[in-house]
Amino acid sequence: MEFKTLQADMIAAMKAHDKTTKDAVSNLIAAIKKVAIDEGVRDNITPELCDRVILKELKTIKEQIDTCPEARADLKEAYQTTYDIISKYAPKMLSADEVKEIIMRDFAEVVATKNKGMIMKNVMGALKGKAEGGVINQVVADLCK
Repeated sequence: MEFKTLQADMIAAMKAHDKTTKDAVSNLIAAIKKVAIDEGVRDNITPELCDRVILKELKTIKEQIDTCPEARADLKEAYQTTYDIISKYAPKMLSADEVKEIIMRDFAEVVATKNKGMIMKNVMGALKGKAEGGVINQVVADLCK
């Protein structure tokens, strides 16, 4: 996701008087800027950094939804709305078949060892942010059988 796209969407939400979307995108922009400053790339925010922060924010909001008490339906609904808005900006995750194809193509020599720890160590760096960890773990477990 391009940082400029997020900024443009926030401005559009402000012009449309859509407070919910504006707040969600504004919080996302703030989180991205914070990470960019922490990493020393304030003036050069890459799409990879944006994607990483978006996925982290989605995970945080998902945890809020899951831990929200049933008695607080209003709060749960607000979290769900924010999750839905931010998920539109999230990068598309690879499927299990796509992950298996990449692992077999790029890491064939490591897969041949059948050492799950070694495979995970090599694969996670390459697929981080492109596929969910659980999907990668399942594919690697199947390959090690």
